Amino acid sequence: IRTSSTTAPTTPSVSEGLPAALGVLGGTFDPVHVAHVRLAEEATRQLALAGVIWIPAGNPWHRRPPVASSAHRLAMVRLAAAHPGYAVDDAEILANTPSYTVPTLERLRQRQGPGRPLVLLMGADAFLGLTTWRRWRDLFALAHIGVASRPTFDLAPERMPPELAEEWRRRLVSHVDALPAAPAGAIATFRLDAGTVSSTEVRQRLRQGAPVDALLPPSVLDYIRRHRLYSN
Repeated sequence: IRTSSTTAPTTPSVSEGLPAALGVLGGTFDPVHVAHVRLAEEATRQLALAGVIWIPAGNPWHRRPPVASSAHRLAMVRLAAAHPGYAVDDAEILANTPSYTVPTLERLRQRQGPGRPLVLLMGADAFLGLTTWRRWRDLFALAHIGVASRPTFDLAPERMPPELAEEWRRRLVSHVDALPAAPAGAIATFRLDAGTVSSTEVRQRLRQGAPVDALLPPSVLDYIRRHRLYSN
């Protein structure tokens, strides 16, 4: 895998002559688990992405400090993202400062250029809480947003805060051709049938000695066992 990088190999665009969109997947990844991997896979396939940049957060502002160290979380993401279409950006985690999405996208935008379509990937629950994010409206000037929809999770605008529902109605696109047609500004959904998994659940099961083989990529589970992470 290519580390410390914000580029990924390109694939033929769904729109002739336009650059394929590049996915951006950030998170604490404490630890990275199979739902993260599945989200990246399905977003790449359904949104016709050129690749995905994985960005582990150094110090997420909206939650408690991570349990595993920055070095361990970065190492686990590198293992989980060992795929030709993925890249790992370590700038946030090496800085170990509060991580905010807008500055991260501004940094990526400077490196990728103003015309490269970027797609910020997130789950439906994270999207419903978007209005609590710092400078959340600025996200649409920097990237498209790709929302993973689950069969059991209703993304109806009636469930959203009014200001988010307004953006949803105005920006939602029904075809992936809209993503390479502009560098930012659209909302697209993709289906994610994988079961719900949380890092909190994984950590709890590891502390209890319960089986986690189905919840973690094998390479990540091996790393956790070798370094005795999340155990008592």
